[in-house]
Formats: sequence, structure tokens, C-alpha cells
Amino acid sequence: MNTPVFHVLIPARRASTRLPDKPLLDIAGAPMIVRVAERARTSGAASCTVATDDTDIAAVCQRAGIPAMLTRADHPSGSDRLAEAVDQLGWPDDTIVVNVQGDEPLLDPALVRQVAHTLQQRPDCVMATAAHPIEHAADLFNPNVVKVVLDRHGTALTFSRAPLPWWRDAPRHDAELNLGSWPTGAQPLRHIGLYAYRAGFLRQFPRLEPAPLERCEALEQLRVLWHGERIAVTITPHAPGPGVDTADDLARVRALWASAANPPSR
Repeated sequence: MNTPVFHVLIPARRASTRLPDKPLLDIAGAPMIVRVAERARTSGAASCTVATDDTDIAAVCQRAGIPAMLTRADHPSGSDRLAEAVDQLGWPDDTIVVNVQGDEPLLDPALVRQVAHTLQQRPDCVMATAAHPIEHAADLFNPNVVKVVLDRHGTALTFSRAPLPWWRDAPRHDAELNLGSWPTGAQPLRHIGLYAYRAGFLRQFPRLEPAPLERCEALEQLRVLWHGERIAVTITPHAPGPGVDTADDLARVRALWASAANPPSR
């Protein structure tokens, strides 16, 4: 696989209702945002920059040798924050930008590179993202696990919190479901929240009208499809390492980090 030239941007804000000061919480002697950036920049990215609205986050990054830039505090989403960052950096419209979430310290750098490569190979798409096969019925029915359905070319048809696709002849009871027995090519896929964009589309995205489906499902990527644009999806066989949303998540990530140099996936 020829590695494309791409840049990583990591949006980070301090406010978190479930885990206060999340980007600054310690993982093995360094703030979480620093751990995320350290892993992301081993992906082969030409640059790795944190885009934040908080001076403390910017300061800890800079002390660790991680480039950081201040952005406005009123952005409704990480994508809006990255659009401002792209403008500040003056990147050309065809620049490939990978959005790595600031609460994913165990994200595989190879997957970051793979998503960038997928977008490079798909000039018909404005974005690329990733997914992996769902193995457990509980995940299929969990609304916090986002599902994606693809066409024959690996382009997203839709994303949903609902159990998609649904096999008409599946057993009626959840406990009887064996996702491995579903029709070939129709096994449910879990969406991984990792995105590559072309800078020109990233600039355009905040100006697009939000989609009714986006509001219903609370999934920002549905806006892209609603406006007739395409998202390429790369399939990875395994789930990424766990992200950090709660105190329990943080404890788990700390334990995984301490147990191995390359912590296992969930």
C-alpha cells in the first residue's frame, strides 16, 4: 500500500459532562490528549496537530512537543473545529486530513493510515471512514453502536443506530442470533468514528444544512449522504481499542496501557 501524504488533526475541548477535564487526565504519566497525539503521529502523517479551545490543553501539548492551535469555543462539533483549523493552516483543498478523536488513546496508527489511503484511492468520495464486523448480538441491538451498510464498491449507503441490515429469516429471539450465519456479504458492520476528509469538503461541511435524519439519529455523517456526497468505508477485521467516555473507560484504558506496550483491542 502506497502511503499517501496526509495530515492528522485532533479536535479537543475541555468541557465534558461525564468526565470533567477529560483531555488532561493522566494515562501512564502523560495527559490523554498527548497519548492520543503520540500514537497518531506514528501513523506516517506529515503532521499531527491538536485543535482546541482551551489554553491549558494547548500548553500541555506544546510542552510535550505536540503542535497545538487555538480555535473558537463556540463550535457545535469537532468537524466545525477542524474546518477552522484547516483555514488557519491554509491547506489546499485537495489536502487529505484525518480526524482522530482526542479520547482514543489506543487507536491503531495503521488504521489512521488505512483510512487516508482509502480516501486517496476514491476520488469519487469526499470522505473515508472505517468499520469492522459485529460479532455479538448485544452490539447489534445497542443504539450506542453505530451500524453502517455498504454498496458493492464499499461506499456507505446509510448509517444508523438501529440493527442494520436485518436478516428477514433471522431467529425471533436475540439470544438465538448467530451473526456468523447471516447471508454472505450482509453481516452487520460497526462504524468506527475515524474520518478522512479532503480539506475543501471540510471547509464546506459546516455550511451544509443539517439533515432531518442527522437530527433524528444524532449522526453527523448522515448530513454528507443527505446532500448527495459519498463516503468510502474501509473494513478492518478487529475492533479498535476502547475509547474514553466515562471513569470506568479511563480505568480500563489505564490498565491496558500498563499491561502491554501495545494494548489489546476490545
